[in-house]
Amino acid sequence: MSATSSRTATDAGSPPPVIARRPSALRDSLLPWITTPVLLGALVLVWQSYVTASGISAFILPSPGSVGASWIDMLWDRRAWAHTAMTVYATLYGFAWALIVGVTLGILIGRLRWLELTLNPFIVATQVVPKVALVPLFVVWFGFGITSKVIIAAVIAFFPILTNTVLGVKSIDAGHRDVMTSLNATRWQIFRRLELPAALPYILTGMEVGIVLAIIGAIVGEYLGGNLGLGAMLIAKMNAYETDALFAVIIHMTLLGFIFYFGIGALRRILIPWHQSVNR
Repeated sequence: MSATSSRTATDAGSPPPVIARRPSALRDSLLPWITTPVLLGALVLVWQSYVTASGISAFILPSPGSVGASWIDMLWDRRAWAHTAMTVYATLYGFAWALIVGVTLGILIGRLRWLELTLNPFIVATQVVPKVALVPLFVVWFGFGITSKVIIAAVIAFFPILTNTVLGVKSIDAGHRDVMTSLNATRWQIFRRLELPAALPYILTGMEVGIVLAIIGAIVGEYLGGNLGLGAMLIAKMNAYETDALFAVIIHMTLLGFIFYFGIGALRRILIPWHQSVNR
């Protein structure tokens, strides 16, 4: 038996080789877990150094330690969690409506040229209006309850989802549609097997932007009306001149936004594990 045939026989009986992960890919995946704590630690160090060296009043800028203590006290306060639950409810409810309407309308606009030409002037006009300026109007129309917060969150989150959905549907190559049509695929099959998978990366990108805008809308709505929600809690701390607690509420809002954002990122990994944005 020759060396070549012997090597072939040996290879045939051995398990497939394990493909090692590229060092650059491993480095890129570990880098955020190293740099993020370092940057946060540096920020806190600069903050504490400035407070100590300048002798600035704690009313203007409290120390990181007092802010951290206030945030820990906030975690043990049931009222703080009631405020958090209200903000989460308004954010997710408004985001859900923005997602349903935005994706549905975006698919229709992307597929129907006449509908795009009809609605495009209205979409452009509504996009250039500062959404925050509409908040007092929604409070007047829908009151100080949860309804106005949900509507504000939905309106602000709607447009990124709509525009990204339209872009995703229109980015599909016409040749792919022609192939599906030549195979006698129905409209539903073309949508389910071609258009929806191709548009999903764009829709998820719109969702990542939309969920952040939704929580901003909910909190801004809570600024102006009602006594529940993190926005209302923030105003209460400001009126009480509790600056350390004010910073603690801001930190709490930031962490909540991170949770929502990374939740959409996890959904991206589940729905489109094949896409470049996930595998890079």
